[in-house]
Amino acid sequence: MSPKHFLNYEGLSKEFIISIIDRGLELKSLDQLPKSLENKSLGLIFEKPSTRTRVSFEIGIQKLGGNSIFLSSSDLQMSRGEPISDTAKVLSSMLDAVVIRTTNHELLEIFSKNSSIPVINGLSDLYHPCQILADLMTFKEFQGNLDISKVAWIGDSNNVCNSYIEAAKLLDFNLNIYCPKGYEPNSVVMKSQKNNVVLTENKENALKEAKIVTTDVWTSMHSENQTQEKSKNFDGYSVDPNCMELAHEEAIFLHCLPAHRGEEVSIDMLEHSSSRVWSQAENRLHVQQALLERLLLD
Repeated sequence: MSPKHFLNYEGLSKEFIISIIDRGLELKSLDQLPKSLENKSLGLIFEKPSTRTRVSFEIGIQKLGGNSIFLSSSDLQMSRGEPISDTAKVLSSMLDAVVIRTTNHELLEIFSKNSSIPVINGLSDLYHPCQILADLMTFKEFQGNLDISKVAWIGDSNNVCNSYIEAAKLLDFNLNIYCPKGYEPNSVVMKSQKNNVVLTENKENALKEAKIVTTDVWTSMHSENQTQEKSKNFDGYSVDPNCMELAHEEAIFLHCLPAHRGEEVSIDMLEHSSSRVWSQAENRLHVQQALLERLLLD
C-alpha cells in the first residue's frame, strides 16, 4: 500500500522505496512510455527557483499522458493571506496531486493535513526526499544492486543530508558525515536516527570504504550573503579526485546540483571518472514518474 503523501521518509517502508527505484529504472529503459497518468493533473507550487525539480515533474507527467500547471507562490492567494488550509482544500478539488517547493517545511505539513490528494515535497528547508530517490536509483543503475553499505557526506549538513539520514535508517546503510563544527545536521532529524549515522572529525574516516561520496553547495538559496564566512569555515571540506582514492574502489560521486566548482567540489570533480552526476540529474525524471504512478494509481 502506498502512502498518501511523500514529505520525507518517516513511516515509509523499505519495500516502497525499492519499488519506486525499480520502476524508475524500468521506465528509463522503455522506448515507448505508457500513458499511465492520462487525464491526471499535477500542480506545482514553488516558492524557490528550480531547474531539475520543475522540469522533471512537468515533463515527467506529460510523458505519461498527464498534464501540469505551474504556480509560483505569488500567483496564489496565499501570498495575500489566504490560509494554507483553505488553498489545500480548493486545489484538492481541482488537481490529482501537488508538488510543493518551500522555504518552510511546516507549510507542507499544514497543506498535507488539509489535502485529500497526494502532496509531494519538492524541497523544503528540512528535507529533499525526491533527490535521494534519484541518488539511490543512480547507485543501483551503475552497481546493479542497493548494497550501499556506506555513504560519505562531505560539507554542510543541509536538507539533502537530512534526507540521507532518514534513508540510512530505512535502508540500513552507514552514513558518515564530515562537516565543520556549528554545521551539524538538524537535531530533530538526528534524534530519530539509529547508530548507523556517524559525525566524524576525520575526513579519511568518512571516506574510507564509502560507496557513495556526495556533497552539496555550502550556501543554500537565499543565503548567499553567508558565502564569504562559509568559505573560511569550510576550507578543507570539498570533494576532489583525491577523496575518491580514499573511498571504495567502485565508489561513485554524486552532487544534487547546482554545483559551485572551486568550492564544495574541485574544478574537475563533476567530470571525474567516478562522477555519475549527469545520470543522477536525469534520473530525477524517471524516479519521480515512478513516484507519481504509485501515489496516483494505487
